[in-house]
Amino acid sequence: MPAPTALVRLGLFALAGAAVLTGTKHRPNPAAPLTPADVLAPHVVNGVRMGPYHHYCKILSPEPVIECLCYESADSNARLAQVEYILAKSITRTNAISLDNWNRNWHDHAQEIATGRVQVLDLPADQAKQVADVVAQTDGIIFHLWAAGEPVPSGRVHIAQSVGHVSISAGEKFTRPAGE
Repeated sequence: MPAPTALVRLGLFALAGAAVLTGTKHRPNPAAPLTPADVLAPHVVNGVRMGPYHHYCKILSPEPVIECLCYESADSNARLAQVEYILAKSITRTNAISLDNWNRNWHDHAQEIATGRVQVLDLPADQAKQVADVVAQTDGIIFHLWAAGEPVPSGRVHIAQSVGHVSISAGEKFTRPAGE
């Protein structure tokens, strides 16, 4: 397993298997610099749809536990606006998070992917589907750090949400994903 500091992009199959955690094996151009432009997804902040945001991620552990920096664009001068934590449902769908907290702050990536709003870029369709299939087994929480239109960060952190977020019942929260 690579050092925890090894950066990978979400769209690099790094999620498709532990052997590819560094993200270099399946990159279309391994010599190209990594950019935050592989996965696009819009988010809702204080009731307003924003984005899509470009996700630049690193894997912290193989369950998976992933942290993503979410930029406003793929431009090298893009503003970091959000941090998203992506955790396996085997972690989030336990007593570690209350149902109320989950419904208010977390979102189901299977539901988000099903909306068609998430785009895995720079990968052939079959490989993008492999990434989506792994991510569909996770939940996410998004911390919005720098509000659009503000010249500097205010210090207020908002919890952003996936577009079309659907609350879950207690039964759904404690149901294990297929294959676990």
